[in-house]
Amino acid sequence: MAKSNCFSVTASRSWFLKYSFSNSGLKSSTTDLGNGTIIHCWIPKTHKEKKPSLVLIHGIGANAMWQWSEFIKPLSSRFNLYVPDLLFFGESYTSRPERTESFQAECVMRTMEGYGVKKMDVVGLSYGGFVGYSMAVQFPEVVEKLVLVCCGVCFEEKDMENRMFQVKSVDEAVAVLLPQSPEKLRELVKLSFYKPIKNLPSCFLMILLM
Repeated sequence: MAKSNCFSVTASRSWFLKYSFSNSGLKSSTTDLGNGTIIHCWIPKTHKEKKPSLVLIHGIGANAMWQWSEFIKPLSSRFNLYVPDLLFFGESYTSRPERTESFQAECVMRTMEGYGVKKMDVVGLSYGGFVGYSMAVQFPEVVEKLVLVCCGVCFEEKDMENRMFQVKSVDEAVAVLLPQSPEKLRELVKLSFYKPIKNLPSCFLMILLM
């Protein structure tokens, strides 16, 4: 079968984001934690001791570049930024069976230790908030400040039963957050945007799902 030469919106966007991160003073780095675990992280090209260190942890649905791109340039002027890809996102992966946010938190912290970061502030978005919260619980002497964004760390099953959310179950939430069809992607856009885009063509949505 001949190799496709079709234009990729996703690949083009990723190339642009890599250029943007690099232009903001960051560089791509990978850390081998052993036992088949690799963590990719964007780190400062030059760590400046006078600046505090800030770790940005993304949520489900995208890697670090896609979720934090709008904040990198303004934050990099005030902080030593560390922007990791969580396991199974971007270029981070493991062959170990662990899947908990506690294990994710441990891997991020071990990665930061490898870069010599002894004190840090942490911002966690959505699922990344659970990871950040776990980091603060496990390593209170290292995490000085914690910001949780759109993160239900106090969520209970009764909240779902009481229809606090627009989905009826965890399985339905997963189907929307990780869409596998244009219909589910339209539903995600509808729930995610204050003024969602209307009449998104299926052909365009299929490109995004590729």
